[in-house]
Amino acid sequence: MTRHFINLKDVGAETLHIILKNAHNLKAEKFNPTQIFEGLSLAMVFDKRSTRTRMSFEVAMKQLGGHTIVMNMDEMQLGGAESVESTGNVLSRYVDAIMLRMTDQKMMEELSQHSRIPVINGMTNTSHPCQIMADILTIEEKLGDIKGKKVAWFGDVNNVSNTFVEAAPIFDFEFIMACPEELHGYAPAGANITDDAAKAANSADVIVTDTWVSMGQEGKSLDIFWPYQVNSDLMAKAKDSAIFMHCLPMHEWEEVSEEVAKSKASVIYDEAENRLHAQKAILAWCLENAGVAI
Repeated sequence: MTRHFINLKDVGAETLHIILKNAHNLKAEKFNPTQIFEGLSLAMVFDKRSTRTRMSFEVAMKQLGGHTIVMNMDEMQLGGAESVESTGNVLSRYVDAIMLRMTDQKMMEELSQHSRIPVINGMTNTSHPCQIMADILTIEEKLGDIKGKKVAWFGDVNNVSNTFVEAAPIFDFEFIMACPEELHGYAPAGANITDDAAKAANSADVIVTDTWVSMGQEGKSLDIFWPYQVNSDLMAKAKDSAIFMHCLPMHEWEEVSEEVAKSKASVIYDEAENRLHAQKAILAWCLENAGVAI
């Protein structure tokens, strides 16, 4: 059976824990990587700008002996003259896996239905599972097992917060969102959400935020978000051992103050690096049927 990595809930808790364990192991081999992807190729398809997603997947494949082919959506027939079904069938004959960073979650899921090779969700407007795997890897490195930890989110409702909501019951941690009241209706069903930033930050193990202006939202008003800026006053309400996370890029200094972003609590660049190691483990799991083993 083809192993896609599109939604965390579809992969399952036991497998996700195995992938994280393998990510820790592959990070330990960072300077002496085994060539487990030798002879394998990954197609990477983008309709959004990318720094961390492109770099982490490309380096992950190449460090472990594989190859990458990068295409933008406007260079392909996908969504144009060619159907999603036909594109899935064709790519399945050329490469061993497909990673997509695109707007449309439904198109990605449709492509996976017509692909005999793994399809990996590099990001959609709905979800960002690879980012959350890297975030959990980072939390475990800094604070130990994520089980029972309190993770507090501040600012907008977006694909990253959506996926944290999905991840919380899978990994058994508390996730609370502090967002303007008028955005609460956009949160996923079952989200623990408040408009009280201090309440969310109280005794938190992890303080996390993201840009208030996602791609395609340029020019939106920021007035409602300022009470949710992560600053030193907010961090003081969390545990003394709390860490600050941000998936990047930052809008300096809007959603987080410079003081916090550059503080000892900030692990944003460890978090960015861990995209590489999480990606390696996700690829390895997806490609196990192609002979990959850690």
